Amino acid sequence: MVENSQPVHQRWGLWDVVITLGGALVLAVTSAFVLAALAAPLAWQILIGGTMPWVALAGWPLYCTWVRGNGPRIDLKLQLTWPDAGWGAVGGAAALLVALVASAITAAIFGDFTSLAGDLAGELADLGNAWLLLAFGLMVVIGAPIAEELAFRGLFYAALRRRGVGPVLTVVITAVAFALFHLEPTRIGVLLGVGLVLGVVRWRTDSLGAAMVAHGVVNAPAALFITLGLPGVTP
Repeated sequence: MVENSQPVHQRWGLWDVVITLGGALVLAVTSAFVLAALAAPLAWQILIGGTMPWVALAGWPLYCTWVRGNGPRIDLKLQLTWPDAGWGAVGGAAALLVALVASAITAAIFGDFTSLAGDLAGELADLGNAWLLLAFGLMVVIGAPIAEELAFRGLFYAALRRRGVGPVLTVVITAVAFALFHLEPTRIGVLLGVGLVLGVVRWRTDSLGAAMVAHGVVNAPAALFITLGLPGVTP
């Protein structure tokens, strides 16, 4: 589908954010239930169940901006130049540093902790299939950053800005939503810190592509360790 060549009235907004995030949760729960009911192999449950929420996280923002707006390039700033990529890499390195500090503080308060993705990677590692680990690693470093950024720093960010919310508050709101959406209470501090940095990257570059690059950089070390089948390392 070709984006509109002339700007048109945008007929999407915060309700589409509700559809995006709510749809992702429904797809996650439904796919987990169906795959378990069918007694699907563990690898299928992890890989298929992990990607199903992306249908809503990535699909709905693309759909609603194409059909009821000017397309994601204009409405969501889905673009990437070399300078954007550079700033995204810098932002990703900053977010990694923030995540390390937040992880140290969290561990000092709650003790050792893992992530859901790290636990799932451990289960895949027990199967002894390097291709499964590679697929999961690619999901972490490429798939998740694209899908999640389309939802949070894409549609949610743009919808708040269209409603007149200031950039700083928009960064904070989307970061809080990003942290809560993962449903991992112990890691909220880590996810919140990362979300704030990703929001700043989106704001200062005016490029969703830069935020995707930053998110990918944040997830890259964990994806590497997952692919190598090393235990104890979580995204």
